[in-house]
Amino acid sequence: MTQTGPFRLSSGGRLIDRAYPLPFRFDGRQLRGLRGDTLASALLANGQMLMGRSFKYHRPRGPIASGAEEPNALLGLGHGGRFEPNQRATTTPLVGGMATTSQNCWPSLTADVGAVNSWLYRFFPAGFYYKTFMWPRGFWKHVFEPVIRRSAGLGKAPTEADPDTYEQAYAHVDLVVVGGGIAGLTAALDAAKSGKSVWVLEQTPHFGGRTPTDHADGQARVDALIAELRAMPNVNLRRNTMATGLYDHGYLLAREALADHDPNAGIPRQRLWRIRAGHVVVASGALERPLSFAGNDVPGVMLASAVRDFIGDYGVAPGRRIVVVTNNDDAYRTALAALDAGLEVPVILDARSSAGGALPEAARARGIRVLTDAAIAGIKGGQSVEAVKLCAHSGSGEVTETIEADCVAMSGGWSPVVHLWSHCGGKLNWSDTQSMFAPDPNRPPTGADGKAMASCVGAASGDLLVADATGAAAESAIMPVWVMPTHATRKMKFKMFLDFQNDVKVSDVELAAQEGYHSVEHTKRYTTLGMATDQGKVSNINGLAVLSGALNQPIPATGTTTFRPPYTPLTLGTIAAEARGELFQPLRKTPMHGWHQAKGAYWEPVGHWRRPYCYPQGAESHAEAVAREIRAVRASVGTLDASTLGKIVVKGPDAGKFLDMMYTGMMSTLPVGKCRYGLICNENGFLIDDGVAARLSEDTWLVHTTTGGADRMHGHFEDWLQCEWWDWQVYTANVTEQWAQIAVVGPKARVLLERLGGMDLSAEALPFMGWAEGEIAGIPARVYRISFSGELSFEVAVPANRGLELWEKLHEAGADLNITPYGTEAMHIMRAEKGFIMIGDETDGTVIPQDLGMSWAISKKKEDYIGKRAQQRSHMTDPDRWKLVGLESLDGRMLPDGVYAVAEGVNGNGQRNVQGRVTSTYISPTLDKPIAMGLVRHGPERMGEVLEFPVAGQESYKARICDPVFYDKEGSRANG
Repeated sequence: MTQTGPFRLSSGGRLIDRAYPLPFRFDGRQLRGLRGDTLASALLANGQMLMGRSFKYHRPRGPIASGAEEPNALLGLGHGGRFEPNQRATTTPLVGGMATTSQNCWPSLTADVGAVNSWLYRFFPAGFYYKTFMWPRGFWKHVFEPVIRRSAGLGKAPTEADPDTYEQAYAHVDLVVVGGGIAGLTAALDAAKSGKSVWVLEQTPHFGGRTPTDHADGQARVDALIAELRAMPNVNLRRNTMATGLYDHGYLLAREALADHDPNAGIPRQRLWRIRAGHVVVASGALERPLSFAGNDVPGVMLASAVRDFIGDYGVAPGRRIVVVTNNDDAYRTALAALDAGLEVPVILDARSSAGGALPEAARARGIRVLTDAAIAGIKGGQSVEAVKLCAHSGSGEVTETIEADCVAMSGGWSPVVHLWSHCGGKLNWSDTQSMFAPDPNRPPTGADGKAMASCVGAASGDLLVADATGAAAESAIMPVWVMPTHATRKMKFKMFLDFQNDVKVSDVELAAQEGYHSVEHTKRYTTLGMATDQGKVSNINGLAVLSGALNQPIPATGTTTFRPPYTPLTLGTIAAEARGELFQPLRKTPMHGWHQAKGAYWEPVGHWRRPYCYPQGAESHAEAVAREIRAVRASVGTLDASTLGKIVVKGPDAGKFLDMMYTGMMSTLPVGKCRYGLICNENGFLIDDGVAARLSEDTWLVHTTTGGADRMHGHFEDWLQCEWWDWQVYTANVTEQWAQIAVVGPKARVLLERLGGMDLSAEALPFMGWAEGEIAGIPARVYRISFSGELSFEVAVPANRGLELWEKLHEAGADLNITPYGTEAMHIMRAEKGFIMIGDETDGTVIPQDLGMSWAISKKKEDYIGKRAQQRSHMTDPDRWKLVGLESLDGRMLPDGVYAVAEGVNGNGQRNVQGRVTSTYISPTLDKPIAMGLVRHGPERMGEVLEFPVAGQESYKARICDPVFYDKEGSRANG
């Protein structure tokens, strides 16, 4: 042959436009492709078959496929923040000006020093990295680990911020068809005619799948279907949209490429669709399998369907002289397509004992030599195919003939794309006649109603011909071929590759079986089979068949590995969408946020919220502002924006029983119209939240949580409901943002609210720990008589859109009462003056209610609650546990927060023993002295004792143990 390798054909290519050349760069070389090319077809058109290096051995790699299953042709794409590693050349549309680079090679793609690993392959068998843990002792940490970690990965991650934008969208659809091939389009048309809303998602820029490439009238059939579907208003056709995962209850994620790799488009680069579908039809087609023969990884050895695609779709010849090797009829289509393009096909090697039928006869009629019971004994060539060594398939691999060639088109049969079906629980059956796993229609994924939420059609269901739609003739039966030739030698198996990216060979899988890795999942991890960026799309079936052979058991007994979303890699930018920069964690604001801002509030972050810490006036320091706010509340009236407190509705016939399990106290006996304070523990017995629950009706409670605990507690509730008590009739909803809540606090609180009118808020009408509904100032309101400050207090909840209105009316009506807004720090100090605990201060994940003297909040009447049994363990009932006390400074200095109280003696580290710590510490404007709370060993039994709190570089602090309630112990002020 005078010239070998890939090149652009002078005619053909149904997807390209020869009138629009597009310049691009590869490894610094200026090249030219055509509009409609992929990066792979454009590189092949420029004679570039070598596109990458394998992971472990750094062997030269060219494209093996033409679609999303491609494991080899992975490139670095773009510059700066737009740089992306591991971009599949076979699915990346060519855009003018693209800059691409090869990866996992140094100093160059053609001369990579890492290729020395290929010569040392005997030292890197399956699981070699696990074995480095074992011997020689100590080598792992100092020798093997640094080398292996530096070698990990293919491409390099970008270091600059991504300047592109991404978006997310939502849709509710009766039927989603995944796959725009002829089977999917036909299914969509049938459903649309019944009046259903139908979406068709096609991962490529073109509808039709393989039909236009493989059948003479295929494009006309597809065009007719598309025209009919586009005329229907209930049909939405979306190209460049990859369904990445199918989840429970018909929840489908799909990534739509809007302006991939085109920074000048001025639109978001990608869109993530979150789709709720009544039913999903999986019409995702099938993937061709490679064959395992010696040298099947040499650049130029490709899937027969890929060779056909490059010729027919892009007008690119992967080689001038193509040898076809197959175990089925479909590969004959590639031989015929190659002849039609003016290329040579010196021989078709068919592993079957005979090759009859329409396609083989058509090949023979065109003068192609067809050899049966034939196989490839080896490939001559390093960075490209130079010749093919032939042998008998039923033999041991003795070479019978050598044929010059620059391309090999191989076909080991087809496997339906069952990933989406399997994502949400659909089961598979093994077909001996077709040698593939196909969806079991009797065991589909089901929704909450027990009905099938997905079905498969066309190639995805195992009907690879789709004969009714394409008019294709029946083909001869496939013969399963997992190793070629049948009795290949051990030396040959060392050169037969299954996972091309990770360099997993037939011999590696057989070694895993020999070393006891009989589970397919264990073999996957031991050999890394199917763990590359293609997730085993090309390698898994062949790999598990080889494992089955090594274990001498049928393929169904071995089973498959787990299919997990996403089907193809999904960029993190699309997953995050607008959640980046300032929007990474959206700032949550109450309806009164603007008012606080205008009054000069100093903000404190609390969970996702910003709450006013205090409202400094003039030259006031924060401490002075806090003191002024507290004195105003204690003397007259103040307002606190409590809208951020968690509000969760718990409703249903079993709601009371459920809340009795969630809270340490009894909630089911709470009368309608009353409130009750409660504690929530986790299963380990530790206190995780507290708050007031109000019973709204016989089957409905509204529970309040801490600001930072709303989402967490709602998740906690749902976790137990969905995982443990799924048969309980309980519904929960987080309604935190539906209500604005204002605490009106102080001895003049009732006076102020009565000025606004609308409700009887007298002590008789609304006693402490009660609630009532009505109107305040003409605004629908629910008023709770609860207090976190120790003062007369009303918490008024109104619809969120009227929160600011009520706030302003309160301040207008209370001007002569010196009404004062107060912030979180004033709230914290007032609660500490009353001895009330604060989640996150008095608790740290190791504290139980009994430590805080809150046994009164634990019901003695019920048998169980979450955490009860944990609290009965010996460690939890240890009398030496630290207990809550108050602490009075002896010298007027405020105790540092978190400081430890020391005891006599030292521990094993030579440090002084500790006997307690400070949990909350403040200067109390009400008492005009420092106050603190803490946990101390035997604390309640040691009233009056003095503790020492050493602090490095300072004189030790000393404080006296006292009652934690510093203010109004009788509670007369809160009772009004």
